[in-house]
Amino acid sequence: MPDATDTEGLTVGQVSARLDVTVRALHHWDEIGLARPSLRTAAGYRLYTAGDLERLHRIVVYREIGLGLDRIRAVLDDPTADVPDALRAQRAQVAERIDRLQQLSAGLDRMIDAHERGLLLTIEQQAAIFGPQWNPDWLAQARQRYGDTTQWRQYAERSASRGPEEWQAIADAMAGVDRALGEAMDAGVAPGSPEAHQLVERHREVFASYFPLTREMQVCLGRSYEADPAFAAHYDGIRAGLAAWFRRSIDASARDHGIDPDTATWQ
Repeated sequence: MPDATDTEGLTVGQVSARLDVTVRALHHWDEIGLARPSLRTAAGYRLYTAGDLERLHRIVVYREIGLGLDRIRAVLDDPTADVPDALRAQRAQVAERIDRLQQLSAGLDRMIDAHERGLLLTIEQQAAIFGPQWNPDWLAQARQRYGDTTQWRQYAERSASRGPEEWQAIADAMAGVDRALGEAMDAGVAPGSPEAHQLVERHREVFASYFPLTREMQVCLGRSYEADPAFAAHYDGIRAGLAAWFRRSIDASARDHGIDPDTATWQ
């Protein structure tokens, strides 16, 4: 390596500052032979010439557009390398990456929206799926009451990936459970019987479409179904007395699984 006076080139630190490249990267490129300083001072310091700086500038540009170091070396050193072809290939990869990032951004937007709104459905879609008795204000009330809970976060994250068809399937499944409960009560099925246990388990599995529901949590829901006027009106509108019958059925199923309904908590 030729010697030079201290004024004939740029030091590693100066090049690092000028090109906004770390000293560590410059040392690495030197070690692998990608970009070596052409000069060295009498004191042994490396110095980069104008030609070295031009090569480094091209390396920085190619690295910023995503080319790997081996590919950069080929573009710079192989006289037969088709530079436009290499850049076109990189452009295609960048376009794919942009598309993935746009999809990720759209997914994040849906997730944020779901956490804030609960349902990513228009009011018209909600009415068509959940029926004329549905009140869109219930979602805002639910978020205000439960927005800080794990269950709301689970519900929102599932909601973000669902469209009208998925929600229609869930609504149909819940309606099917409600019909089966009414029919069971009409048929004289007793809480605590195998048939009632099956219906309680079916309810828990379908309800888990919203968020995972433990049996203790289901007991808490059963209390609400009987005590909350809106829930009680829903079930008693299916069959008179169904809210109380369903609550007793849930409690009996819980006992069968070793859970005391009187001490069950939301967990």
